[in-house]
Amino acid sequence: MKKTQLLGLIFVVVSIGVIISMVYNADTYASFSEARDHPGREFHIIGDLVRNMPVEEKVVNNTLLLTFYMRDKEGEVTEVMYFGGKPQDFEQSDEVVLIGRYEGDTFVASSLLLKCPSKYNPDEIGQTEYVFD
Repeated sequence: MKKTQLLGLIFVVVSIGVIISMVYNADTYASFSEARDHPGREFHIIGDLVRNMPVEEKVVNNTLLLTFYMRDKEGEVTEVMYFGGKPQDFEQSDEVVLIGRYEGDTFVASSLLLKCPSKYNPDEIGQTEYVFD
């Protein structure tokens, strides 16, 4: 095997390894403690809105700011800042997914995704009767 072929094969194998590791890291969720240990790096964090703590929406420097508290899957509660409006049915959401990073003691979310409760709970659906004349 020639040197150029061997180098090309090594390059392809290393490239595939890098791509696989990047895809694997992009699809995992982190905790607040892991995000705090790596300030400046963006993380995906999934958790629940802490309903007994304040949710505030205010205008700061001509920008809408939403602040709330979220509990991650490990049970840690952290204040979250999101520069944008409060999504519809925010307080009724089952889970919240944040994409963002730590700045000081506050997690600053660049994206906010909600997992809303099901509109159609099978236990609450009744039988519908149709009458045709």
